[in-house]
Amino acid sequence: MSKARDMLRKMKTMKTLPNVAVRLTRMIHDDTSSLQEFEEVIRLDPTLVLRLLKLVNSPYYALASKVESIAEAVAFVGMDNLRNLIVLDIFKHIIQLKSDRKDGFSRVRLWQHSAAVGVTCQMICERIFAEKGENAFLAGLIHDIGLIIADQVEPDSFEKAYLECIAGGEHITVCETRVMGCDHSQIGGEVARDWNLPPEIREGVARHHNSSDRIDPKSLTGVIQLAEYLTDRLDMSPFKGMVKALPQGLINHMYKNIDEYKAVAADLPEIIKKADEVFGLEQDE
Repeated sequence: MSKARDMLRKMKTMKTLPNVAVRLTRMIHDDTSSLQEFEEVIRLDPTLVLRLLKLVNSPYYALASKVESIAEAVAFVGMDNLRNLIVLDIFKHIIQLKSDRKDGFSRVRLWQHSAAVGVTCQMICERIFAEKGENAFLAGLIHDIGLIIADQVEPDSFEKAYLECIAGGEHITVCETRVMGCDHSQIGGEVARDWNLPPEIREGVARHHNSSDRIDPKSLTGVIQLAEYLTDRLDMSPFKGMVKALPQGLINHMYKNIDEYKAVAADLPEIIKKADEVFGLEQDE
């Protein structure tokens, strides 16, 4: 894990995160800030203001009248959704969509994969397990952020690991560990820790490639793997042509609830499309 922490430190040295986003994440974690204080900080970032108002006035909330104030918008979406919007902005700041590698690794494709997995995680939590899905959305969104950090901090090593994975058929985490000394899920877990995200999100991100047959399907580790399995079948894997294999325990769970999962899969394309419009998941505005 020390190698993963070292890569995160290098990333923070290379790229300073947006000041407003950092301040807001600290305020949310602190849990003592007033609504007025949130409004004052959010107002400093016009892009975040637009995205927040776009979300609260979207068909998702179906409000009778238009919301135009930041304070009212925050009250409607809640702190978990506000946190998710902030992390979306941080992710966009880090990913640099317009700088794909020449070896075939596409950051645009990874961004689309991450967004789709986030939306699917939320659907699984809410529709299969009847639980709140905000944490699941965030865990799904950032589960592969370690790939972006590795690509930017150690591009030569990451390229070697990526090409070995494509050529030899080994799992990407095996190649990453051999070449870099850690894998992207470990880096992602350190990111979640650094951003003070809840322990269940940290664990879900750090363990999303765990292959144990005893993974609890309701855990974020299980939910992320189920979501990746479904989105891969829509050709939304981060690495084109690669399809995720599920541990047997999660396969058994899926078959026991196959009608519910078929319904989720059928609705996914349209919901992902709508989420792109609401959250601005594909491109910077």
